[in-house]
Amino acid sequence: MQVSSLNEVKIYSLSCGKSLPEWLSDRKKRALQKKDVDVRRRIELIQDFEMPTVCTTIKVSKDGQYILATGTYKPRVRCYDTYQLSLKFERCLDSEAKFEFMKMIVFLHNDRYIEFHSQSGFYYKTRIPKFGRDFSYHYPSCDLYFVGASSEVYRLNLEQGRYLNPLQTDAAENNVCDINSVHGLFATGTIEGRVECWDPRTRNRVGLLDCALNSVTADSEINSLPTISALKFNGALTMAVGTTTGQVLLYDLRSDKPLLVKDHQYGLPIKSVHFQDSLDLILSADSRIVKMWNKNSGKIFTSLEPEHDLNDVCLYPNSGMLLTANETPKMGIYYIPVLGPAPRWCSFLDNLTEELEENPESTVYDDYKFVTKKDLENLGLTHLIGSPFLRAYMHGFFMDIRLYHKVKLMVNPFAYEEYRKDKIRQKIEETRAQRVQLKKLPKVNKELALKLIEEEEEKQKSTWKKKVKSLPNILTDDRFKVMFENPDFQVDEESEEFRLLNPLVSKISEKRKKKLRLLEQQELREKEEEEEPEGKPSDAESSESSDDEKAWVEEVRKQRRLLQQEEKVKRQERLKEDQQTVLKPQFYEIKAGEEFRSFKDSATKQKLMNKTLEDRLKIEAKNGTLSVSDTTVGSKQLTFTLKRSEQQKKQQEAEKLHRQERKRLRRSAGHLKSRHKRGRSFH
Repeated sequence: MQVSSLNEVKIYSLSCGKSLPEWLSDRKKRALQKKDVDVRRRIELIQDFEMPTVCTTIKVSKDGQYILATGTYKPRVRCYDTYQLSLKFERCLDSEAKFEFMKMIVFLHNDRYIEFHSQSGFYYKTRIPKFGRDFSYHYPSCDLYFVGASSEVYRLNLEQGRYLNPLQTDAAENNVCDINSVHGLFATGTIEGRVECWDPRTRNRVGLLDCALNSVTADSEINSLPTISALKFNGALTMAVGTTTGQVLLYDLRSDKPLLVKDHQYGLPIKSVHFQDSLDLILSADSRIVKMWNKNSGKIFTSLEPEHDLNDVCLYPNSGMLLTANETPKMGIYYIPVLGPAPRWCSFLDNLTEELEENPESTVYDDYKFVTKKDLENLGLTHLIGSPFLRAYMHGFFMDIRLYHKVKLMVNPFAYEEYRKDKIRQKIEETRAQRVQLKKLPKVNKELALKLIEEEEEKQKSTWKKKVKSLPNILTDDRFKVMFENPDFQVDEESEEFRLLNPLVSKISEKRKKKLRLLEQQELREKEEEEEPEGKPSDAESSESSDDEKAWVEEVRKQRRLLQQEEKVKRQERLKEDQQTVLKPQFYEIKAGEEFRSFKDSATKQKLMNKTLEDRLKIEAKNGTLSVSDTTVGSKQLTFTLKRSEQQKKQQEAEKLHRQERKRLRRSAGHLKSRHKRGRSFH
C-alpha cells in the first residue's frame, strides 16, 4: 500500500506493486512472493484485477456488486464480483468497445458494430451507418442514442427492435452525449465546441451552448479550436463540460454563461467528469492527472497523478473509492477516506487506514545508518545491542542517523574540521587539474607506474603499433585506482615469486630507480621554487630487449641459483641453532606412598585419592597387592606384592593358548624315525 498526501488529504493506492504474469503457476507465484519483498507486501484487493496489456474503460453497476472493464489485447471484457472479490467471467470481443450497464450489456465497437450480451453470453449484433464514439440509454422510451462521425444522432428502440428516425444536428461530428436522469434532457457535444440539448419527447432541439468561446479566458493559452470531449449532468440544472484543450466548464441550464471555468494547465483533453455531492466536489481527469476541486469556488481539494496515462475514471457510488483504467495492465484502485467510507465489501480498509494513522511506521531506511559490530566497538555502543536503538540486519545493525552523528561527534569532535579540510583540498586539486602540470607518480607502486608510463610512451613512438587498437592504461582506469593508493597492494620485489616471474627486473630496476631519484629531486625543487614547470622529465634510455630468449634463460638460471644458495644458508643456520640447543630431561615428582604405573593412570589415581584410607586398603587387599598378618607379639605385618599389568597377563594368556593350539594341530613325526636293521658283518 502506497500513501500520498496533498493539502492534508491522504490517498491510499491499493493497486501499487508488480503485476504477476498470467502464465505463472500457483507454485511459482508462491515462490516469487517468498523472494520478492514488493510482491509479498502488496495488497490484492480484487483477485486478477488487471488486463493483459491496456485497460480502456471501467464502470460500476448501480447496485455496486459488479465492476466491468474492457481492455486489450486481445479485446475482451472482464466482470468482477465485489462480494466474492474475484473475477466472475471474461469474454473476448472482436474489436475494442465501449459499454453501458442495463439488464443486458451493450457494447459499441470501433468498427460500427453494436453487440448485446446477456447472462448466458452473446445475444445479438447489429450495425450503425457511421463510426460511433459514444451512446446513452433513455429509460422511459427504451431508446439507445448513438453519436459519432456524423451529424445525425441514431436512435435504436429496444422494445420494437428497429431504428427510429435520427436527430439531425448542426454539427459535422459529435463526440460525447449524456441524458439527464431527472427530466430526460438529451445533450450532445460537438466537434465545433458546442453543446446541443434535445427533448426526447418532441425530438426537437431546445438549447445551444457555445462552450468554445466561453472556455477562452485571459490566462488560457489555446493553439486550436476547443472541442467537447466530456459531458456530465448533475441534478436537474447543473452540467459540466470538458474540452480537448484541458478546460472544464460548469453550467447552470438556465444560463448560457458558465458559472466556473477550471483549467488543468496541461493542455490535454478531458477524459471524464464526475460529481461528488457530499463535499460539493467535481472530479475531472485528463490522461495525466485527476483533479478534485470545489464546484462553488474552484479551489483545489486534492489531486491524484498516477505513474501511467489514464484512459477512464470511475467513482464508486457512496464511497471514497476511485477506480481508474490506465495505459498499463494493472487497473488502479485508490481509497480516499475524506470522500467517504470504504464500500461494504471491503470495510476492513477503514480499520487498516486508522491503524496506519495511529501507528505510522517508516519502511524507508534513508533515515538509518548501517553499522557493523566493529563500528559499534569503535563508537563504544556495544551495550546497545538488543535494545530498540539497534535493528539487527544481515551482518550488522541499523541505527538512527541522528544518533550516529551525535555519537560520532562526541567520539571525534574534530571530524567536521577534517571533513572540511578534505573538501577544501579536493576543490583545490580539481582547480589544479585544469592547469598544465607535470606527470606525478603515485605514492604506492611507483616503479610499476613508471614502467607503465614508459610502455605507453614506447607505444606512442612506434609507428606499427598505432594501427592496432590500443588497450586502456591501468593508471587511468578507475578499477585499478586502489592499486596505486592503498599500501596493502605494494609489490614486493624481493619475494621469490616476483624474482622468478620477472628475472630481468634487476637490470631494468637500476635504471628505473635512477629515474625515480631524478623525479623526486625535481619535485623537491618545484616545492622550493613554488612554480609550475611546463616541461616534462626527460625520457630514460630504453632497456635491453627482453625478447632475447637466451639472455632470459640465463637470468632465470641465475635467479634460481641465488635462491638455492639462500635456502642452503638458511638450512645451515637452522642446523647450528639445533646443535646449540641442549635437550634436558623433564622430571616429575611423585607423592610419598604413591606408585607410578603409567601416565594414563592419573584419572584412576585421582579417584582413589578422594577415598578414605580404609577404602583404599580394602581395594589394595582385594587386588592382592596388600596382605595383612598378625604376629605373635600382637602387632600386624603388611606385605605388598607387585601385580603384573593387565596387558602382560593378556599377552601371556595369548601365548599360552597359541602354544596349545600349535600342539593340537601339529602332526606327529614319530613314523619318520629310522629303524636300523642288522645287516651282514664285514669281514
